Amino acid sequence: MRANSSAPTMKTWRKLAYSFGSLGAAVPYQAVQTYIIFFYADVMKLPIELVGYTMILYGIWNAINDPLFGYLSDRTRTKWGRRIPYIVGGLVPLVLVFIFLWIPPFSAADGNYIPLFVYFTVMMFLFDGLFTLVVLNWTALFPEMFTSLEDRSMVSMWRQLFGNVGLIIGIALAPTIYGKLGWKSMAIIFGIITGISLAISLLGSKEADPVEYEKPLDVLPALRYTLANKSFMTYVVPYMLIQFTFVMIMAMVPFQAKYVLNIADEQSTLILGAAFVTVFIALFPWTRYIIKAGSKQAASRAIAIFAIALIPFGLARTFTTGILGGALVGAGLAGLLLLFDTLLIADVIDEDQLHTGQRREGMYFGANALFIRLAISVQALVMSQVLKASGYDPNLPSQPASIVTGIRSLMTVIPIIALIAAFLVFRMYPLYGDKLVKMKKELESTGKTA
Repeated sequence: MRANSSAPTMKTWRKLAYSFGSLGAAVPYQAVQTYIIFFYADVMKLPIELVGYTMILYGIWNAINDPLFGYLSDRTRTKWGRRIPYIVGGLVPLVLVFIFLWIPPFSAADGNYIPLFVYFTVMMFLFDGLFTLVVLNWTALFPEMFTSLEDRSMVSMWRQLFGNVGLIIGIALAPTIYGKLGWKSMAIIFGIITGISLAISLLGSKEADPVEYEKPLDVLPALRYTLANKSFMTYVVPYMLIQFTFVMIMAMVPFQAKYVLNIADEQSTLILGAAFVTVFIALFPWTRYIIKAGSKQAASRAIAIFAIALIPFGLARTFTTGILGGALVGAGLAGLLLLFDTLLIADVIDEDQLHTGQRREGMYFGANALFIRLAISVQALVMSQVLKASGYDPNLPSQPASIVTGIRSLMTVIPIIALIAAFLVFRMYPLYGDKLVKMKKELESTGKTA
């Protein structure tokens, strides 16, 4: 897509409105990734292996819907744009499905294992399909609307600030809410927040005139160019491993709180709150550091800091050490959220435009989501198998001592190995320094800025 490089800068209030969508994207996604396994296994008493099977099927579904929806988005041509119609059409169904995910009509306690398993699987499919439809298109607007490192860094910071509020609500506050009001009330509250936030983001969303869209690539060439792109693969594989780690840690916190630290739901809220308060504080220095040092160097350091912080967090023995460990995790997490969520992939999409002549945000964010969801499915499989091998059984009045070792290995050893692999792969990422500067200048000279 070609746009006039002399177009006026978007007003600040519209940038903030667009960024506010991060809150609505974070709340349901993080609540599901952090608590859905705990809810169906520990609360609804669905056997842990059946929970794992659902997550495997969910991963297969993601292998289909993420790149498919991204490709369809790139090919959509309407007078309202390529992305916005999907956001508008999918928002209300997304909210409703999210709420019903937490209100299953069956209970394993009544012996209804199979109906509960089927319901869980179907609702996860519906939730993820609608979440992809809405959030992928909202996210795909970012590199099209903002082109300079300064604008992208600033809007990314605002997105992460709002997203961090979503993390606090969806992860840190969730135990207090479901502990006092119940899971159904939590689902309704989170669903309303999601709908309002993403609706506000539409006020700041803008697409190019439809006549400016160039003819899109066919599906096979589009997929081939995407997966053969070295810049994309050396970005997305580390991101997949980082997501595997993050989701693993968050999903294990309820188990750690209940079976290792022996603390109340409200106290686990404080542990997670310590992490996300640190994220708030650290976003500002990370933004300045990224502009000064560049994305690649900053990302490598963020991975290292995050890995080191997992040691005290995962090995915490008391409520106090859990809070200190959570704060350390937040310091590295802030940099990872800023860089891997938007900044790095925006550069990858810019480079792809030079090679293909297309703005293919939909395909790239779809393929990106595919890898991330696969990481989540693998995380769920690893988690379920390690917990089962450790002797975990939600129907026992008390868990065996071996469960502590299993939980700590899932919060330290396994995630740290994944982060080391992420660090090594990311060393091959090519878009930095003189090459990145040259690419930006070439985009400007050809008039192919979004």
